[in-house]
Amino acid sequence: STMPLRYGENPHQKAAWCGTPSWTILQGKELSFNNLLDAESALGVVAEFKKPCITIVKHNNPCGVAVGQSPTADIFTRAFGADSQSAFGGIVAANFTVDQKMAEAMSPIFLEVVMAPEFSPEALEIFGKKKNLRLIRWPHPSRANIEVRRALGGWLVQEADTKVTPPPTWNVVTKTSLPPGIDEDLRFAWSVCKHVRSNAIVLAKDGVTLGIGAGQMSRVDSVEIAIKKAGGKFASGTVLASDAFFPFRDNIDKLKGTGVTAVVQPGGSQRDAEVIEACNEAGIAMVFTGQRHFRH
Repeated sequence: STMPLRYGENPHQKAAWCGTPSWTILQGKELSFNNLLDAESALGVVAEFKKPCITIVKHNNPCGVAVGQSPTADIFTRAFGADSQSAFGGIVAANFTVDQKMAEAMSPIFLEVVMAPEFSPEALEIFGKKKNLRLIRWPHPSRANIEVRRALGGWLVQEADTKVTPPPTWNVVTKTSLPPGIDEDLRFAWSVCKHVRSNAIVLAKDGVTLGIGAGQMSRVDSVEIAIKKAGGKFASGTVLASDAFFPFRDNIDKLKGTGVTAVVQPGGSQRDAEVIEACNEAGIAMVFTGQRHFRH
């Protein structure tokens, strides 16, 4: 089927969505081209986790992601608090049923779309008062195994980046050993990093992102943006994930005094030894995964 859209990325571009929807629009204004792009990105993040997860996406990048032990409204509050400024007008995805308390937490905030496998009747009643808010129910979200993009008059086809190196294969390369109890956050930050436009840097602690640096031409710029976004939320025990190797030690030097105690990155730079030394000097542990996660 074909679903005509008001326009594409910009009002002067014609657009449509083509496919067989396994999802249902429950309410709200007509979905836009950009809504659908961001919805796909948001879905990819929450599908990464078995734990209850909320992500908020803006302009195809997650600005706040949080996981929890049980599906409570606190998960949304933490994801929103990660970058409340960027979350304005965002796309929210959950991998669990949105209930009354979750809807009450979302309701005062301007959001474009909320996606979830299901909504409770009480949540639907609360959201029903926000006539323009789009709600999408997708009981069994699926992710494409193949990605297709245009290039130079032809097509690029690749396997989707669905693999994440499990922690047992990670290699601690610093003299500084990993602090106890930090594995969960390293896994969390590394998984979120996959879904951030490269150059991608993710700062996280206690199952929530603190700052995300995305789409910069220089990796150190992404580090600086992530640190700025984290602002006063920094605390000892923060972890950093980088989607590709650090080309220079200046990235690590920026972390001194921030509270970052562990870094996860692929490794493989000609200057790995300098980067490792910078970590040792700063008392930061570092893990090499041997796996890169560019997302262009």
